[in-house]
Amino acid sequence: MRKYDNFCSNLAVLSQASEQDLNNEFIIGGIIDKFFVQFELGWKVLKELLKYEGSSVSASGSPRAIIKEAYKTYDFIDEGTWLEMLEKRNDLTHIYDGKKARELANLIIEKYVPEFEKIKCCIADIYGDVL
Repeated sequence: MRKYDNFCSNLAVLSQASEQDLNNEFIIGGIIDKFFVQFELGWKVLKELLKYEGSSVSASGSPRAIIKEAYKTYDFIDEGTWLEMLEKRNDLTHIYDGKKARELANLIIEKYVPEFEKIKCCIADIYGDVL
């Protein structure tokens, strides 16, 4: 599945965030941008998997609906974390100061990257032959 491949490729880059200079605003901006792309790829991968499973919710264009349905379908989805990521993604255009950007970068590194890594592995375990 092309979306899953893109998800994995982007995650490989985003996973390096913890090794970067978090005092550099350019680096912080790059981490936030990569997170935005990673989140988009993530919910779209979930959408494709739900479609494969025959879920009618997969016809929805709503990330929230996809996340909620994925939570019902898969035991490896942390609904609270995914809904929090959706909220953070939606708030990205309102981050104007460096302190909030650094806080978000730390949250991405500490909480969101591990969640992306977890679903990457779980999806590979379940759908290895299909991907």
